[in-house]
Amino acid sequence: MKVLLAEDDKRLGKILTHMLEKENIQVDWVVQGDEVYDYLQVAHYDVLILDWLMPGENGLSVCIHLRKENYQGAILMLTAKDTLDDKVKGLTSGADDYLVKPFEFAELYARLQALTRRSNQQIPQDILQIGDLRIDRSDKTVSRAGVIVQLTAREFQILDLLAQNCGRVVPREVIIERVWGISAEITSNNLDAYVHLLRKKVDQRIECPLIQSIRGIGYKLEDKSV
Repeated sequence: MKVLLAEDDKRLGKILTHMLEKENIQVDWVVQGDEVYDYLQVAHYDVLILDWLMPGENGLSVCIHLRKENYQGAILMLTAKDTLDDKVKGLTSGADDYLVKPFEFAELYARLQALTRRSNQQIPQDILQIGDLRIDRSDKTVSRAGVIVQLTAREFQILDLLAQNCGRVVPREVIIERVWGISAEITSNNLDAYVHLLRKKVDQRIECPLIQSIRGIGYKLEDKSV
């Protein structure tokens, strides 16, 4: 299971991330509502956990916006608001479930399991085609000039992020935050090493390299053959 947690309480966020990962659940954690959209663009999540009150855009607003955009993933609203009217408001905004703080982790875990059991929708095929590079985001496969490119999970995330921003420079700090998370201790040198390996796999023996370094800023993916 893969979960996106949107929670601005850093103590609670760290605890939930730790507890979920102990259950072999992969967790990405953001602290502002408007960050949710960026993460959903580059990864699929089985459940989105939304805190109602957050800086930036609040969880209720995010939920309403996602449902208007036909987002089909499961959403669990997490909040201290416990009146009946609040619960009705949360559920009618598009949330699939509603959990009031404080709560026991066992209950959160049980609700996540129930949501994933109920979520039987097919993940639509999502293809990015840039020149002769083909990225299938639904099954996480990559090919270049018809040849399968074997990437690690991190390499795929980096390539996918660059492809989503094709033609635009993506700063190093943005790549680190989106791929590893806001609390990761990853340096620019670490990122450069990952991109070096990614280039060897994607651009090696190809006349038209796609991944470009932008000195002092970051990286860009662009097809210069057109």
